[in-house]
Amino acid sequence: MTLISRSLAPTFHASLRPLARHWAALLGLALFLVAGLAVLDDYGVTADEPWQRSIGLDSLRYLRGDWNALPNDHNKFYGIAFEAPLLFVERAFGLHVARDVHLARHLLTHLTLLIGGLFAYMLAHRLFGSRPLAVAAMLLFLLHPRLYAHSFFNSKDIPFLVMFMVALFLTHRAFKRDGVAAFALLGAAVGLLINLRVMGVVLPAAVLALRALDLAFAQEWAERKRILVTTGVFALASALTIYAILPYLWADPVGRAAEWWATLSNHPYKPTDLFRGTLYRSDDFPVEYLPVWFAISSPPFALLLGAAGAGCVLVQAARAPRKALRTGGLRFALLLVACFALPALSVMLPGGNIYNGWRQMYFLWAPFALLAVFGLHRLAGALSGRARMAVYGAAGAGFAATVISMALIHPNEDVYFNLLTDRVAPGHLRSQYPVAYWDHTIRQGLEWVVMRSAQSSGGRFPATANGPFWIGENALVLPESARERLASAAPFATAPGQPVVMSWGRSARELHRVEVYANALMVVESRDDLHAVYEAVSGRSPAKDGAFAIHRIDGALALVMEPCAPAFVERRGWLTVRAFPVDAADLPPWRRGETFEPRSFWLADYGAFFDGKCVASLPLPAYPVADFELRWSPELLDAGEAREKTRRAREQGRLLASAERRAAYDVYLADGELAYVNDACDPPETEQPFELIVYPERTEDLPESRREQGYERFRIDFHRDGAFVDGGCVAFFPLPDYPIASIRTGQSIEGGGEWRAGFAFNAEPYRAAYQAAVSGEPLARSAFDVHVADGALVYVKEPCAQADVHARFFLHITPERVGDLPEERRARGFDNLDFEFFPNGALFEGKCAARIPLPDYPIASARTGQFAEGREVWSAEFEVGR
Repeated sequence: MTLISRSLAPTFHASLRPLARHWAALLGLALFLVAGLAVLDDYGVTADEPWQRSIGLDSLRYLRGDWNALPNDHNKFYGIAFEAPLLFVERAFGLHVARDVHLARHLLTHLTLLIGGLFAYMLAHRLFGSRPLAVAAMLLFLLHPRLYAHSFFNSKDIPFLVMFMVALFLTHRAFKRDGVAAFALLGAAVGLLINLRVMGVVLPAAVLALRALDLAFAQEWAERKRILVTTGVFALASALTIYAILPYLWADPVGRAAEWWATLSNHPYKPTDLFRGTLYRSDDFPVEYLPVWFAISSPPFALLLGAAGAGCVLVQAARAPRKALRTGGLRFALLLVACFALPALSVMLPGGNIYNGWRQMYFLWAPFALLAVFGLHRLAGALSGRARMAVYGAAGAGFAATVISMALIHPNEDVYFNLLTDRVAPGHLRSQYPVAYWDHTIRQGLEWVVMRSAQSSGGRFPATANGPFWIGENALVLPESARERLASAAPFATAPGQPVVMSWGRSARELHRVEVYANALMVVESRDDLHAVYEAVSGRSPAKDGAFAIHRIDGALALVMEPCAPAFVERRGWLTVRAFPVDAADLPPWRRGETFEPRSFWLADYGAFFDGKCVASLPLPAYPVADFELRWSPELLDAGEAREKTRRAREQGRLLASAERRAAYDVYLADGELAYVNDACDPPETEQPFELIVYPERTEDLPESRREQGYERFRIDFHRDGAFVDGGCVAFFPLPDYPIASIRTGQSIEGGGEWRAGFAFNAEPYRAAYQAAVSGEPLARSAFDVHVADGALVYVKEPCAQADVHARFFLHITPERVGDLPEERRARGFDNLDFEFFPNGALFEGKCAARIPLPDYPIASARTGQFAEGREVWSAEFEVGR
């Protein structure tokens, strides 16, 4: 053993020797990792995180065989290059608790940024041959306050930034080696880049432009041939990678690629945003929007170095343009300038779509950081002695100042503004720019409430979350002890992104605010006055009834709903009050000639949830009001109407599916509607929509846009189509008026779990198929017995329940002659006839039967079964003999 150790020791030390030369970079990355782990639990959940995760979940369902998961969903246009690995880690480590899931996502996203820093170091070392300059590149890349904060909670812009840096490194490597393998690897990286964001096309465009220059300068056919081959390999690898990791393209690569490009290159989402005190639409910002945001939210010393670097590159290229375009470091520096300038110009031109500061353009920091090192290199190279040391010292001071700035505003580095803005005047930044788009500061408000709740006596301190839906997400990522204290306290409200709570016209008490640069990012306000409102109207007959019991009290309307779910308040639906004055002359001048004055309110701003109740207080006008109307959107059904519809469904309707467990609903068909009934639901169960898929008897009855897929998909929102009745939950949805073959429905439950149900509207064809099939011996016996009858395979199971048919079926038919297969299947050698049980089967009298017509060509054998979550549930192989 000693002999082996002695023989391996020199090899081990030799392998470490190259790493030892880069000790400064390794030490720096280690320190960043330690710091990242230390602050990992300081960041909350942003508004975009649940949506980002849903992209991966939808694509995963699609990959597992749920072909209905993507076609009508906005998520279909987004690739899974980053979200799929995050989900893989979730599943591999069995992460199901929301806190664990979010912490894992934050850690992996931050580690991705550190990988980008490593590639910045390696690329700068290749460019300049200097380890100190390479370390400077790594620090410039990592020490951007906004990017650092986003590296924990932004799983779309940060991975794109990092992949851009990786692709730049591989671009330099590919042109240096000029080989097929290097360009194939670069093509794969570019495919990943474009999968993350379509804007990534700027890099392959630059690569192709450089290859065109190489071709123009080439003098021998062998050189031209090599350029053409490597360029072709690059393009093919890019295209194949994009296709492989964007599932939506698989069915129609050309047509859907065009749709994908048109949608994401000109995204239909065009919100308004604040810029220098004026609201603009995102495609109508002034031309200076991006340059100003880039300038005011980046470290000043880095801006100076980057501008100096870009200037030096352009001056050198202008002096010797032909030499600059041929080979060498200057040409790559020109590539960096192009990768920074061209995307920036594309969004600065009229019609360019950009919003939320410059977060979609964070990838510009990759080429800019490298240009900043180029500037540092040129400035220091032009000087000597103390002057050169002064330049390096100034850069070091710039790094130190950036670290201090980040520490002072942690964990809100994403709100960093530099000295080019007025950071002293209270509220000035908020009046000019959006400062809290991501709203992860909600967590800080919750932590303050937990702390004060623990200190208060008798648990009287306010503490129930109201506001945007992601307040609940932030509550879930608190440590367990904090969540328990938060759940046991009384109501409070957060006002994310609002500088002054009183601007809403509320009389609520401000309790705490999170500030950066004297600008409020979120406010905690007391809603304990709504307890008094509830006590004042408790036991009284309401002036009007509906979704709320509506009382008139002290110049206001008091609204009460019980039972109620927190999500009801958090949805921020509009309440519109029409106040009819006693004397029309009291109306404002612009209302003269009308009979009422409408006033609109956000429910989350004027209401609170506590003790299973939702209570709100809406101020009426100061003048005498004779009558009023209240309109609410979305609006729950009237409780009396819902109770009567439920009774009719149970007594006169048809029970299509019965609940098999606690969190499921009985589903009835009555009066042309589906009625979902749960006698003992918890309010949180209503926060997730029901999914409904309707299969018609004739596809021509579908809207034209749905005929190819063969079904219609609907989402049933409890807070629009349901009601709380006698301690239970009911929801109703009118079915389309065309003849229906079968439907599938279900719901995912917050915190895990789901229920699913399906049923055929006419079971007779499947009952007949069952009778014909069981009269003979099956071709295969397994979880389902498989028979052949009347030119079809018939799957039967007895006894059978809903749970047996939810997993998708696979059916692979091997023909006697491969030439009989459709052309696209011949390479595989079998036909894929995978199917869902509905609309191809029915449940009746405790039995299941599904019928799948066989192809009309001679069949050798078949393999079939079910799969769920990527695994086979059962399978069988058999000879068909026709």
